[in-house]
Amino acid sequence: MKRLVTVLLVFAAIGAAVFWVLTSPKRLDESDIAALAPGDAGRGERIFWAGGCTSCHATPGAEPSGAPSLGGGLALNTDFGKFIAPNISQHGTDGIGAWSLSDFANAMQMGVSPDGSHYYPAFPYTSYVRMDLPDIADLYAFMKTLPAVEGRAAGHELGFPFTLRRGIGLWKLLNLSPEPVLAFASPTPAVTAGQYLVEGPGHCGECHTPRDFSGGIVKSKWLSGAVAAEGEGNVPNITPEGRDVGGWSESEIAEYLSSGFTPEFDSAGGEMAKVIRNTARLTADDRAAIAAYLKAVPPHPNGYPAR
Repeated sequence: MKRLVTVLLVFAAIGAAVFWVLTSPKRLDESDIAALAPGDAGRGERIFWAGGCTSCHATPGAEPSGAPSLGGGLALNTDFGKFIAPNISQHGTDGIGAWSLSDFANAMQMGVSPDGSHYYPAFPYTSYVRMDLPDIADLYAFMKTLPAVEGRAAGHELGFPFTLRRGIGLWKLLNLSPEPVLAFASPTPAVTAGQYLVEGPGHCGECHTPRDFSGGIVKSKWLSGAVAAEGEGNVPNITPEGRDVGGWSESEIAEYLSSGFTPEFDSAGGEMAKVIRNTARLTADDRAAIAAYLKAVPPHPNGYPAR
C-alpha cells in the first residue's frame, strides 16, 4: 500500500508539472517586436476602426463623435460569468498608458497581460493573433494619440472554476492559432484583403460563429450565426446561405457597412449599430473587400437552433 501511495504521488507530481508547463503563458518572440519599424498613427487609425475597439471599450455615455474615450465598463453577461471591458485609454495606472509595444502586442496576439497572466478570451485575441505585427505597431501608435480616461473598470464577476486563469492555457492550445480560418484556392485580391479584415482585426467570427461547450469557435460552421452571448435571440448567419445577408449583392453589403441601411431600407440596430459606426470609418475599398470575402465564404445552414 505504501508503495502504491508513493507511485500515485509521483504520477500526481508529474501530472502537475506537465499541466504547469502546458498552461504557462506564451509570449511573442521579442526579437520580432524589436525589429518592427516605429508604428504610424495614421495607418493605425484604420486598424482601430476595423477592430471596433469603441464597441466594447468606449466609456458609457461618451460622445461617439468626439475623440474615442476608452474608459471601459461595458458588461458582457455570458454562461461563464460577467466580463467587464477594461479601461484601455492612455491613463498611466487605470488604463494602458504605461504599456510598452511588447506589452500591447502580447496582449493583442497571445492574450497575455504585462504581469504574465492569461487574459480571458472575451477579449478576442483569438482573432487578433491573425493580424500582421506591423499593424499592431501602427495601432499602438494611434492609441498613444488618444486621451487618458481616469477610473479603473470593475473586475469580472466569475464563479469557480473560471476564476482559475491558469487553465486558459489549455484552452489556448485548442483555440489560439495564427492560421487563416479559410483556405481559398485562388482568391481575388479583394477577397484576400477582406479575409484579413474579417478574420483578423474585424473579429466578425467571434459573434457570428457558434461555439462549442468550452467557448471555442466551431470553425467548420464559420460565420453561420450563433446564439447571442447574452440575452435572447441569435446573431445572424452571414454566409451566402444566411437569410438576412445571403441574398445581398456585394455592393449592398458594402452599403450596409457604410450607412447601416439594408436593401429593404431597414436599419441596423442593437450591437450591430455600434459595429456600423466603426465600419463607416473605413475606406470604401475596405468595405468592398469585406463584402467580397463574405460572398466567397462557404455557405452554411444556420449555426443556431430554430426558435
